[in-house]
Amino acid sequence: MTLLKIETLRGGYSEVDILKGVDLEVQAGEIVTVVGTNGAGKSTLIKAVMGLLPRIEGALVFEGKSLANKPTETRLTCGIGYVPQVMNVFGALTVQENLLVVQGVPNVRRQAKEVLELFPDLHPMLARRAGALSGGERQQLAFARALMSKPRLMCLDEPTAALSPALVKTVFEQIIKLPQWGCAVLIVEQRAREALQISQRGYIMDQGRVAMSGQAVGLLDDPRAVELYLGHEA
Repeated sequence: MTLLKIETLRGGYSEVDILKGVDLEVQAGEIVTVVGTNGAGKSTLIKAVMGLLPRIEGALVFEGKSLANKPTETRLTCGIGYVPQVMNVFGALTVQENLLVVQGVPNVRRQAKEVLELFPDLHPMLARRAGALSGGERQQLAFARALMSKPRLMCLDEPTAALSPALVKTVFEQIIKLPQWGCAVLIVEQRAREALQISQRGYIMDQGRVAMSGQAVGLLDDPRAVELYLGHEA
């Protein structure tokens, strides 16, 4: 089942197109990674999916329904979770308050208990303020809070940015668990090799366009992909 389908998507800020005709799909239950150099348009693509880009053209369809002109709030309530790169938790609130603050979730406390089963490290921190958590702990909380609304698609914008290598490993281990909650994952990530290694499919963006796409393992083994886009991480 196709959850998200993007066709000839263009968009950007003012009159400048950052995205220049992007085609992309995410199927139910899979992890899809979008990689590319700085300025390739990766984070802009996620913003377009979430309704945070002021101008887009083309098709953007979720579960067969167009997202065109839908505000971010509607996209969140229709089944898309979002973890932005920065400011993804409420630092002044406790871990528990971050989970319970989500609006419109039936049986919110039971839902929080179920979500925490995926993130057991957060259990002893429920009374701690989110602003006092480490980078990796905040990222786990951001994932958990996004899962509170039972999304069918999770969009992650640079989830390992500014984390230590040990925390990067932990975050990727948490991402692998997300499909257990019944949601597919769309990741935008600078750590191309590591992200592709946990994915089923991948897209490589270059200057606002999809330069290459396919099975993740195939991209990792593709000499052209390695030479042009992945070689610096070899």
